[in-house]
Amino acid sequence: MGKVAYYTEEGLSKLKAELNELKGRGRTSIAHQIAEARDKGDLSENAEYDAAKDAQGMLELKISKLEEVIANARLIDESTIDISKVSVLSTVRIKNKRNGAMLEYMLVSEEEADLKQNKISVQSPIGKGLLGKKAGDIAEISIPAGKIEFEILEISR
Repeated sequence: MGKVAYYTEEGLSKLKAELNELKGRGRTSIAHQIAEARDKGDLSENAEYDAAKDAQGMLELKISKLEEVIANARLIDESTIDISKVSVLSTVRIKNKRNGAMLEYMLVSEEEADLKQNKISVQSPIGKGLLGKKAGDIAEISIPAGKIEFEILEISR
């Protein structure tokens, strides 16, 4: 059994769309490449055929891994999130005690993390350091550059 991961509805929809794309257009494209290479004659010395078969193997591996991720995915009911403490899918407003910088992050699963959208993984050093904290708490987080203290200002959904 694979690792259980928690997803928002949006994140799970993206995974399912990617899987459908790979199974549909991805498989069709590979089948065409194999057919074209096969039409070129002797398969024993046909590098294009070998490359297409390798690509097919990689595609099938990616499909099976994605199917496993989806099978082990759990949808998070955002309405049941306890906002008294930081948890997955919490949006947290924090203040860097060293420089006074205010930051806002949403804690998400590893696969949904996207720093451009201020979505950080619960597995990241900052994510781990914030989990379970309450508004007003100070989280001391070790990062490669040393330790940083963040004050938890607000937790929301």
